[in-house]
Amino acid sequence: MLTADGCRARRQRFLDRLRPAKPVVLADPIHLRYFANFHVDGNSMSADFGGVLVLRPDGHATLFHDNKLPKSVELSHADKREAQTWYTGQEAETGTRRMMLRAAVEAAGGRVHDSLADALAPQVWAITSDMRRRKDPDEVALLKTCMRATNAGHAWGRANIKPGMTELEVYAGVCNAVYAALGHWAVVYGDFTVSPGQKKRGGPPTPHKLEAGEFFILDYSVIVQGYRSDFTNTICVGGKPTAEQQQLMDLSLKAIAAGAKELKAGATCQHVYDAMRDAFGGMADRFTTHGGHGLGICHPEPPYIVKQSSETLVAGDVVTLEPGLYVDGVGGLRIEHNYLVTEQGSEQLSGHEIALV
Repeated sequence: MLTADGCRARRQRFLDRLRPAKPVVLADPIHLRYFANFHVDGNSMSADFGGVLVLRPDGHATLFHDNKLPKSVELSHADKREAQTWYTGQEAETGTRRMMLRAAVEAAGGRVHDSLADALAPQVWAITSDMRRRKDPDEVALLKTCMRATNAGHAWGRANIKPGMTELEVYAGVCNAVYAALGHWAVVYGDFTVSPGQKKRGGPPTPHKLEAGEFFILDYSVIVQGYRSDFTNTICVGGKPTAEQQQLMDLSLKAIAAGAKELKAGATCQHVYDAMRDAFGGMADRFTTHGGHGLGICHPEPPYIVKQSSETLVAGDVVTLEPGLYVDGVGGLRIEHNYLVTEQGSEQLSGHEIALV
């Protein structure tokens, strides 16, 4: 989990840059996760409800939320946490649930400074977006928790995917492996599907029964307390890839290695993308997706490793590299690792095995 010290340090850096004269009110879930480790589990009747974080210029933070939110919010960090009673289950609600936090906002000045209509919102978002590029140690530790659970799901997939299974059965098996690794439920989402080539490069699981020779793309994320992983392997169902299918994997492995070699603070995203594209040689025109992206609270988030990029990597970026080739009649293939960018190079965070069989 994010630490109290980490959240406090991020709040102070934010206030040092914003220099507000009055309290700042934040309500966007991204900011509440980043500054207070406040996260409402998706597997909850309260998933659509959040909180309000009031930051005083002196750094003091108060978190307000209604009393019916799940236990995940008890992991949050603030100098003070105030639950507002909405409904006890013994008597009627005290008011419309969406309005429960209005009094806290009014007491802090009547504005929500990260809402789209607020005049300060562009500055707030510019500062926080820049800060989030440079992951703190507690953020990296939480991301590594996501990665380890994702590794377990990929290992299950390589060991168990076979002809006759449905995509939905694969999804259920991967989820169970993830839950066992974490010791609790978590959101697991992404691509769990067969790709025949350009026509379908991903998608949610379906009742489709896997057939020998199909390419199954296993590209998914695990969310823990609002942070997430995102990495990929492609499996040849039945374990007997053709020479053409193996060529797609060999070229993609070459491309991901070329991109990883260039990951370093100060390198341009364009340079990393070009290294990956060049590695495909005569097959480069089949590389039609982005080369990677930033990862953390959101998916994707800056920086973007794309064909026309203007961004430069910074130490603390957590990025994906995900080359792939999609050839009708052969199959669609994508692989992906996650990396922490450092001053010297990068640290690979994902540890799954990438192989067709």
